[in-house]
Amino acid sequence: MFGLQSFFEALQYQAFVDFGYLMLLFYFVAMSGVTIYALIQVHLLFLYKKHHKDNPNIQYKQFEVADLNIPFVTVQLPMYNEMYVAERIIDYVAAQEYPKDKFEIHVLDDSTDDTVGIVAAKVAELKAQGFNIEHIHRVNRQGYKAGALQEAMPKAKGDFIAIFDADFTPRPDFLRTTMAYFEDPKIAIVQTRWEHINADYSMLTRLQALQLNVHFTVEQAGRSYGNLLLQFNGTAGVWRKKVIDEAGGWQSDTLTEDLDLSFRAQIMGYKIQYLEKLGSPAELPVDMNALKGQQFRWNKGGAQNARKLLKLVWSTDKLNRVQKMHAISQLLAYGVFLWVFIAAVSSIPLSFAFQELGISTHFLSFSVVGLFAVAAISYTANITAALHRNQAPSFWEKVRFFGLFLSFLPMSMGLSLYNAIAVVEGLRGKVSAFVRTPKYGITERKKSSLLNAGYMARKISWVTYGEGFMALIFLAAVIIGLKTGNYAFVLFHSMLAFGFATICYYSIKHLRFQ
Repeated sequence: MFGLQSFFEALQYQAFVDFGYLMLLFYFVAMSGVTIYALIQVHLLFLYKKHHKDNPNIQYKQFEVADLNIPFVTVQLPMYNEMYVAERIIDYVAAQEYPKDKFEIHVLDDSTDDTVGIVAAKVAELKAQGFNIEHIHRVNRQGYKAGALQEAMPKAKGDFIAIFDADFTPRPDFLRTTMAYFEDPKIAIVQTRWEHINADYSMLTRLQALQLNVHFTVEQAGRSYGNLLLQFNGTAGVWRKKVIDEAGGWQSDTLTEDLDLSFRAQIMGYKIQYLEKLGSPAELPVDMNALKGQQFRWNKGGAQNARKLLKLVWSTDKLNRVQKMHAISQLLAYGVFLWVFIAAVSSIPLSFAFQELGISTHFLSFSVVGLFAVAAISYTANITAALHRNQAPSFWEKVRFFGLFLSFLPMSMGLSLYNAIAVVEGLRGKVSAFVRTPKYGITERKKSSLLNAGYMARKISWVTYGEGFMALIFLAAVIIGLKTGNYAFVLFHSMLAFGFATICYYSIKHLRFQ
């Protein structure tokens, strides 16, 4: 009897050890994925810094308004239920420093609410002022944004198509600056940098701005300066119309049709001209559920495009090895949240198995390299973004950046569950609706502003419950680690507990219950 008991105890111990090694493998692979991604970002930072060192004073060209050769442009404004910002974007486009007879405005309106009437009234007003503007209203929303853009193509008279989402407020010189770059027939797209009209509204918008500044400074500009594949960001850019047709048109089989079409165009040999210093201001989501919806669409769409385009990128002879490496990295980058979530979950059992496995925790310290890389990239991007606004940051503003960055890390970890689900759905090919990110025209902090917003979520998602559960799990891991003297993952688990708890709290707080 004693021998049988010892046998089962040995089996249990061996199962525990085997499970520990399995969790070690999961954690190692996940953190390796995050680290490799960070190191590729460092290469973009190198390309970015090198270009600015070699070209300290970049001057952009512009068409003069009186230039007889100025091209005719169709400006498309796709929107769906945007009653708070619809008028604003139409007014900003009408205010372009561009001859009235050289551009037309097409409002591609799929709305089902008061937006339809608001747009109709604004279009009638501008028509009376001599503007060439049309209200194109669909009732089926087939293909979502991609479908609206594709259906409107035959109606576009311009050889060039500028696209703005409803929450943007383009600068008056947008058209005459971007259009000057199409003299090169290989330029298919001119993309501008996003700016943020409400970055200081709340901590949530500050953290979004911090993240987006990395993409629109180091990532997009670094790829541009390194002759790598960029992406059209869906808005605040101009397309050469014939390239849209040649590359296969707008397709609605992914949630990020902008990334899809821009990659297809570049693989054909066309280029994207990125204008780093020409900012296009826009509104950031001010509530957590809107932000999560946007993140879900971007991450799922990115995974769908990886599934769709990886083979095409790998097999084409139009790209060199470095271009292929970065293009593949860009398509797989959305998987970072999946890696973070796998690392988080596997770290709990692993934290209690290190001693039995006989492995030093220093073995995994390589992951710190990725942390420092992300910090350096974020710092460069956000300091440069301030300089683009002609606001040289003070010493205390630079210090403030690190405080924001330390808040950004756990918040990003807290979004890992939601975004990991998006990535898995995208890789599996699961079809879902295009859920637009609601905007409210809110640029100032007012207590009643968000409470009265009509597009806010009204029920708690099951994922929000999951985020609350994860917060409790990691909090328990922190407490047990402190009590047992097992400190290997206490800091990591503390950040995860804080991140999941914060995401869960604001997801519930930003519901509209009335």
